[in-house]
Amino acid sequence: MSLFDAFFMGWQQDVKLAILPPLACALFRLAFITYFGPKKLTRWGKAKLYHCFRYGFWWGMDFNAYAYLVPLVLVTIPGVVLPWYFDLGNTIRLVLITVYLVVLYVLFWTKMIFYYHYHDIINNNILFGKNADKGNLADIFFNQNHGGWILLSFIPYIALCWYAGGLLLGISAVPFIELDNAYLQYSANTLMFLFSIAMFYWFRFGGTFRHRNKPEWDEVPMIVKEDVFLGKATVDDLVALEIVLKHPAPEFASKNDEEAIKSIQKICPEFSGGRDNPLFHFRHMAKGARIKKPRHIFFLLGESQCQTPFDSIYDKLHLMDASKKFQQEPGTVTIANFQPAGMISQTALGSILLGLYDCDLELNEKKGIWSCDISKIPTSLAGQLKRLGYHTSFWYGGSLNWGSLVHFIPAVGFDEAHGGPDFCPPGSPQTWLGVYDHIFLDSVAEHIKSNPQEELQFHFIYTTSNHGPYNLPYHEYGLDIDRLMPEMPDSLRRDTVEARRLMGVCYADRCLMEFVKRMKNEYSDSLFIITGDHSAAVLPFGKGILPRSEATVRENMLTAFYMHHADLTWDMLNNNVLGEHQNILPTIMELIAPQGFEYYSLKSSLTESIDHVVTPYSWMNRLEIGYYKDKIRQQLMESAESVATDHGVEDYLEEKNSLQDVTGWLVRHMEIIQ
Repeated sequence: MSLFDAFFMGWQQDVKLAILPPLACALFRLAFITYFGPKKLTRWGKAKLYHCFRYGFWWGMDFNAYAYLVPLVLVTIPGVVLPWYFDLGNTIRLVLITVYLVVLYVLFWTKMIFYYHYHDIINNNILFGKNADKGNLADIFFNQNHGGWILLSFIPYIALCWYAGGLLLGISAVPFIELDNAYLQYSANTLMFLFSIAMFYWFRFGGTFRHRNKPEWDEVPMIVKEDVFLGKATVDDLVALEIVLKHPAPEFASKNDEEAIKSIQKICPEFSGGRDNPLFHFRHMAKGARIKKPRHIFFLLGESQCQTPFDSIYDKLHLMDASKKFQQEPGTVTIANFQPAGMISQTALGSILLGLYDCDLELNEKKGIWSCDISKIPTSLAGQLKRLGYHTSFWYGGSLNWGSLVHFIPAVGFDEAHGGPDFCPPGSPQTWLGVYDHIFLDSVAEHIKSNPQEELQFHFIYTTSNHGPYNLPYHEYGLDIDRLMPEMPDSLRRDTVEARRLMGVCYADRCLMEFVKRMKNEYSDSLFIITGDHSAAVLPFGKGILPRSEATVRENMLTAFYMHHADLTWDMLNNNVLGEHQNILPTIMELIAPQGFEYYSLKSSLTESIDHVVTPYSWMNRLEIGYYKDKIRQQLMESAESVATDHGVEDYLEEKNSLQDVTGWLVRHMEIIQ
């Protein structure tokens, strides 16, 4: 037998055994749906089940593909040069595949037990078990979940795996083609070897060679994900575990209740623990409307709309000229030191809509939130505006499948929820996040105009285009980097990636302001709130446009904020120079709510004096700003030069911990809001 014949024979054995893991995962998925599904298997509908199993297969191949690669590398390739090892190959392959199948079986039962108790697949709550009473867990396992029978089931399962593997290995192998021409033979051998490697990547990336197109939760087909149970069933257990391990629950989420009560009481003295909902202790009474009550409120959340390009030292970039012009109009007020409530889109959005800090828990993905009683979350943005008589609508440039918004948005109190691909013109161009901003915002405007309502309207609008890879056809939309930045250095001019990034920032800003201009002309009494979901490193540090290569804490943290109403004046916001996302809702209330109107907010309104801001991520006062993760502090200033950094600093730490513990309490005691 030639060396390549040995490789080809071994490769076939690897392919045969690689069938077993995805087959096992499909059977486990079927068992889960059959056992826990709220309806019989035959009533799900063929289309839903097909896409559930289809997408689950490809997503699961992120791990299951290694059941092919590992024996290829550890058994087949060494066996080519070691005849005695080649002879042991099938036995080693059987051991490896059986071990992997046992791992899948363990996780299957983990999911089954977990779902029994929590009505969810494996999630971050599983990490709370490390601090639980292990004896109690064992008692539950054996006496409530028939643990003894589960353990005994491993015996026939292992035997079945070994037997099935043996059957597959026993299928006759096909010899590799033999060619008379040595050159052609070597070429065929090489192509076959390359194919064996490409095959791994094809399956691991979900039927594609592009890593960024790998299956993930946000891309689960809507026909499946719109059903909460079936959407969860799509996730293979090993994939679910990976998600948990990549995003482990922070320490505060598993804090001892007694310690948490003491912590929360530092900002909420009346909180008593138990079934007491801490959010009800953050009650405020409006002092009386300061502006004419608007018929339309537009809350514009711009993807990565950060403060940095607004700073005067970057005026020569001309990125935010549209917004800067709007900020000069009468009735517009701006706060240049404004902190987001989350560092990424999901957590920032969730924090704004819920009125409490998400704290990197991705509350939008928690089924307990989806089924909550919105009246038990008194800080909810939409819920409170509805109490003021507003019909609430949510508009997102992407699919509502992203971040499970299809479930989350109705749960937090919105009357309507719209995803860009659903209401924008058919075939509208879009990035992997959503429909191009100008098309999306034009479509939102048209829908608002074509569906006039007598009642008051609140529109929360979230854009998507200011996001990598910044590959929109900017030139078609009148954006040219040379005209935009005539002072651009050659080092940046040659960097097409950075050039597109800057044009993307400018494009997104122009789109937002065109929408504001149009709505302002249509509804002159409107209240506009414009901010970003989080900051982003949008400036080309180190490319010659700035004298330093690193961003400051201020540039990394702050998002933009400005608001407009015909009656609004700067003194109404008490001449504040600081603020954050959680100040927005109470500010709206103090501007438009009648005297004595009761509302709930963790933070005070911008109509009151703000001397410092604290979030779970960062803090600032009128002189300094700090970032908790790195324990650093810098001066709060616009500066083109380097800024001195103090290390080992965690100012306002007690307040930060208390705010986190409010969220942690609600997560640990979800029954309070259900």
